[in-house]
Amino acid sequence: MKNILYRGLLGVALLALPLVVRAQEVVELPNAQSNKVVVKLAFRNGSVTDPLGKEGLTNLTAEVWTNTGSDRYTKPEIDALLYPMAASYGAFTDKEMTTLTFEVHEDHLDQFYAIFQGVLLRPAFHEKDFSRVRSNLKNYVEQVIKASSDEDFSKLALEEKLYEGTPYQHPKYGTVQGLDAITLEDVKQHFRTQFTRHNVTIGIAGKYPASFLTKLKADLNRLSDVAPATVVVPRPEMPDGLHVELIPKPNNLGTAIFAGYPIDIDRSSDDWPAMLVVNSYLGEHRKSYSKLYQLIREKRSMNYGDYTYIEWYEAGGQHQLPLTGFPRSSNYFAIWIRPVQTAYSLTSQYDELSDLQVGHAPFALRMALYEIDRVKNEGLTQEEFDLTRQFLRSYLKLYIQTPERRLGFLLDSRFYGLQDYIAEMDEALANLTLEQVNAAAARYLQTENLDVVMITDEAEAAPLKTLLETQAPSPMSYANVVRESLPESVFELDKTVEAFPLRVDEVTVVPPADVFQQGREGTP
Repeated sequence: MKNILYRGLLGVALLALPLVVRAQEVVELPNAQSNKVVVKLAFRNGSVTDPLGKEGLTNLTAEVWTNTGSDRYTKPEIDALLYPMAASYGAFTDKEMTTLTFEVHEDHLDQFYAIFQGVLLRPAFHEKDFSRVRSNLKNYVEQVIKASSDEDFSKLALEEKLYEGTPYQHPKYGTVQGLDAITLEDVKQHFRTQFTRHNVTIGIAGKYPASFLTKLKADLNRLSDVAPATVVVPRPEMPDGLHVELIPKPNNLGTAIFAGYPIDIDRSSDDWPAMLVVNSYLGEHRKSYSKLYQLIREKRSMNYGDYTYIEWYEAGGQHQLPLTGFPRSSNYFAIWIRPVQTAYSLTSQYDELSDLQVGHAPFALRMALYEIDRVKNEGLTQEEFDLTRQFLRSYLKLYIQTPERRLGFLLDSRFYGLQDYIAEMDEALANLTLEQVNAAAARYLQTENLDVVMITDEAEAAPLKTLLETQAPSPMSYANVVRESLPESVFELDKTVEAFPLRVDEVTVVPPADVFQQGREGTP
């Protein structure tokens, strides 16, 4: 078999090792009280298997696969047949996994599967479907993601910077050049070599007869017999100092900030439960009790929310709870500061701020880093630990409210060598101590070495670049109506925060059009 060779960090060659062929794995979640059947087919591939120069191939293959017809029906015909059944199927891709999911009422299982079996085993891969899906993805990478969501734009831009030179660098959707280079034959070949019987795990939940599972397993064994390579994912290099990338957009009212650095842990690590507590205390996703939220939004009215992460959080702007199907073997500690006002926004609203050249971004970044540094050095109190742990033990149970979500977490558990992540984390949290949490905070938190991406206003890029490069203080700028409502304690902390040291090593300005353009090797 031909191995795939990647050029890694510091010029090290990273070899894609042959996959160890294993017995077909099945995760079952039977429920005799249910009237629905949910099936997830988790393929161990993902965007890390995209060939160099054809970034986006895995995601494009999965999208074409589920948006083309079969040897018997076109996709519009399939949609018309499934509509009365209220049945659906689709796929999504991440860095190391692609998941195909279908849901159907038990009464229609046989009728549905008679149609879907053709899609599963004999996809049509029509040229018109390929062209349509590729065009939509290219437009998404080139235009939509940069215009519609500064949150997603900044997250993916940070990963492009943080993982430069590795298979994690490019977005799963691909790059402009990568998508341009992909042909329909590439998609067909990738389907044969990366969506095979050897790299799929079956997940099934609900009320289903044993005969259906037997048939599904037999059908999946009819997929390609190729044993695909397993790509070795390298740990990214730790930044030396703060490397800031400013991405200016015209008339941007806010500056979105996403910053991070690699951490060498995942859900299977001994320190993971402790870091769940540390992360939740600092910035649990879309939770107002968290410390950064209180400091930046609640007390200073600077933005909508401020959160931290120790693993990828898919579609955070649309979802309160984490989705499944996005397990990764490489993680990073991330800070998401939802857009704070730019000078353009502030000066257009408040006469008293008319001379402002830089908005709230540098102060907000300093405030987040100040608090992270404080937790690293001081740790949590016993009360803070007890409350955060209690919250997490209840909150994690909300992750699995539906059979589909429970099945997804069970499949993700297998990726990490776990049996049941939610149950195992609950037990680990029950036995966790304050000393373990504070030791983990001291071990993994740091504020000196980060990659930082800021989506900001065109007029703000130059003065913001100068402020960061000179590491000048960045006083908080309050409108009079806000200042009058604040206690003196806020201003006292502001004085400390505005001069918090930023070890800025590099600031670059990158036009939006240049992001997601280069291949995996990146550009200087």
